[in-house]
Amino acid sequence: MTTAQQLIDNYSAQVVQKPQALPYSFSERKQRFEALKSLLKQQNAVLIAHYYVDALLQALAEESGGFIGDSLEMAKFGKNADADTLVVAGVKFMGETAKILSPHKRVLVPTLEANCSLDLSCPIDAFSQFCDAHPDRTVVVYANTSAAVKARADWVVTSSIAVPIIEHLTDNNEKIIWAPDRYLGDYLQRKTGADMLLWQGSCIVHEAFKADTLKVLKQQYPDAAILVHPESPQEVIAMADVVGSTTQLIKAAQTVPQKTCIVATERGIFYKMQLAAPEKTLIQAPSGGNGATCKSCVHCPWMAMNSLDNLEQVLTTSANEIHLSLELCAQAIKPLNRMLAFSQ
Repeated sequence: MTTAQQLIDNYSAQVVQKPQALPYSFSERKQRFEALKSLLKQQNAVLIAHYYVDALLQALAEESGGFIGDSLEMAKFGKNADADTLVVAGVKFMGETAKILSPHKRVLVPTLEANCSLDLSCPIDAFSQFCDAHPDRTVVVYANTSAAVKARADWVVTSSIAVPIIEHLTDNNEKIIWAPDRYLGDYLQRKTGADMLLWQGSCIVHEAFKADTLKVLKQQYPDAAILVHPESPQEVIAMADVVGSTTQLIKAAQTVPQKTCIVATERGIFYKMQLAAPEKTLIQAPSGGNGATCKSCVHCPWMAMNSLDNLEQVLTTSANEIHLSLELCAQAIKPLNRMLAFSQ
């Protein structure tokens, strides 16, 4: 059997000591970006990118007056953006969330094939039956869900705001149904003491992090801080110095006193994390280990579907538009607005 140490030994290039160079030469990148910025301007469109997509898309979003963030920040920016078209680089549910909050704006995504294992694990019919079986409970769903599941919920939360919202509901003696991520649900339950029934979904990226390989890596870098996303298994979270959303982990890399950080989340985060904390040595935690199906699954296959090429195609053809009925948007916006109002 492959040991954790062997997995670490075979895992190369996980240490990042300076910001990664973007592909293409400066002149090539400038030319490509100028063409895409022109297309965005022609359509009065703004590019909204998640931290997990390709670094080139993140860089273009910044240079073109768009935005990079986690799903809560993306939702806020899209709602307030002075643009007729929102181009959401991430996964499909993020495009749907943008449409729910801005039903009269056109929302495009680079590819409609970019799904999410959490969204796919929570089909609306089965989830509705689960909710109907427990009518006395408040339904709280993670943002990583379909528009239909959001419409069935009382609250929508992201990882950056989940703890205070669950604490708020618990203070009001509310019992909760939580979906879909069982690891984040377990973390919230242990953190807040809430009475929660957990849907059994998971993120294929964060579920793949294993405590055995993380322990070996910590032995090699004993002075490093461990930064972990709460969609990870309990044994991994237990080893963390900081547990938080993508935005919270980027801030942690800046503020922790340690000069080295082991980062257990999707590797797309390193683009902004390196820029935010250039003096830190950042180590990508491998996601192999006993029981894992791969040595390193730290790049979401659906996030990886976003590229400059399909962005250009969608801006040229106006393909891949998100369509939701006004009735569905009107229902789904209620729990989203509760989250946004609470975040104020």
